Amino acid sequence: MTNPWVIDQLHVTIRLLLAVLLGGLVGIEREVSSHPAGLRTHILVCVGSALVMLLSIYGFSAFVNETNVRIDPSRLAAQVISGIGFLGAGTIIFNGRSITGLTTAASLWVVAGIGLAVGAGFYYPAVLACVMVLVSLWILNKVEHKYFNGKKVRILQIRAFDQPGTLGHITNLLNKNNIDIRKIAMQEQGNLDPTGSMEITFFVSIPKPAVIAALLEEINRCNGVVGVTIEKSSKA
Repeated sequence: MTNPWVIDQLHVTIRLLLAVLLGGLVGIEREVSSHPAGLRTHILVCVGSALVMLLSIYGFSAFVNETNVRIDPSRLAAQVISGIGFLGAGTIIFNGRSITGLTTAASLWVVAGIGLAVGAGFYYPAVLACVMVLVSLWILNKVEHKYFNGKKVRILQIRAFDQPGTLGHITNLLNKNNIDIRKIAMQEQGNLDPTGSMEITFFVSIPKPAVIAALLEEINRCNGVVGVTIEKSSKA
């Protein structure tokens, strides 16, 4: 291609197919991890970004030689980067105690950048960025779970009858399992539950996640406890 403002159909096809491939690779990881934006979403974002980049560079080639017309290939691309934030925000969920979807939102933003790079014919950086994203999502995720899982704060919610000694017994049980209690919150159900139950929320760090199942079962057997759940305080 001697004219920088003209592209043939073969190269258009190659760029869009490469966008499908790279976006799909990131999407597969999100799909396997059961996140809200999966394979199809990442492919659509990457292909759409590549198409916008192609349009921005080559779509107005007929006006290049017109007087008082200045072509700016980066103008539409800049709108993609800012606009993709709305889609990413839709994958972030805040339920009052925890935030989920941050990594998926970030992966959508990166995939948009990969699509723009592919559309501009910036192949090597696009492929390299895709590899780095996959390393971050797959390999570093395993490293994080293996070495840093114990430092993450988890939310332990216990529903129990409001009777003396319940809180102290549960606290002693957590201390016995070397679980670090960061914060405790108690809320009486009041009119919502005529039986006089309360909800106790512990913010804890569990050094050995393997003990969680046994711990929940032990807490559930405690006198007065009617329900127990645990979740991470933040999840990508």
